[in-house]
Amino acid sequence: MIKAVIFDLDGVIISTDDCHYEAWKKLADEEGIYFDRKINDRLRGVSRMASLEIVLEKSEKVYTEKEKAELTERKNNYYREFIKKLTPNDILPGVMDNLEELKQNGIKIAIGSSSKNTPIILKQIGLDGYFDAVSDGNNITHSKPNPEVFLKASEMLKIPPENCLVVEDADAGIEAGKKGGMKTLSVHGAKGADFETEDLKKFKILSII
Repeated sequence: MIKAVIFDLDGVIISTDDCHYEAWKKLADEEGIYFDRKINDRLRGVSRMASLEIVLEKSEKVYTEKEKAELTERKNNYYREFIKKLTPNDILPGVMDNLEELKQNGIKIAIGSSSKNTPIILKQIGLDGYFDAVSDGNNITHSKPNPEVFLKASEMLKIPPENCLVVEDADAGIEAGKKGGMKTLSVHGAKGADFETEDLKKFKILSII
C-alpha cells in the first residue's frame, strides 16, 4: 500500500532544463568546448561532476581535479542566476492538482532530488515548507541511479520504502527508485517504471495508489 509519494524536482515539479542548458552552454563557450541540446539531454538526473565529465568529452584539454571543481562552481553560479527568474507560474501543468489531492487524502509527499539548489528552487516557486520531507544533493553522497536520495526521503517520512512511490522523468531516477525497493511512476518517457504517463496534466497519481 502506497503511503507516500516522492517526487523528483527537475522535470517533474518544474523544468529547469533551459536554465541548466544556458549555464552549461555559457561555460562550454568560455572553454571553447562544443555543447548542444542533445548533449544537455544526457545530463538529466546526473550529478554536477558527472555532468561535467560528459561535457568534457568534447574537450581537447585535459583538466585537473582542481580545475574541474572550479568549472562546476562556475557553472553553478551561472545556473543560480538563471533560476532566480523562476516563479510559481513555472510549476508544470497538473502538478499542484496532484499534490493537493494527495495531501487531502493523507498521503505524505516528499522531494527526492540530486540538486543542491533544491531549497532555492522551492523558494522561488513558492513551495518551500510545502513538502513533508526534502531529500536533496545537500544530504546525500551518491547521486542517482544510487537510491540514497529516495531512501533518505523514506527515512525522513518514517515510511518504509515498499510503501513509497517515486515519480521521475529520468531513467537514472527510475532505476534508483527500483533499487530502493519502491514503486515507480515515469513521466515524460523515462523507461522501466511500474507505471507511466506522458505528463501529470490529465493523470491522477491517486488512481494508482
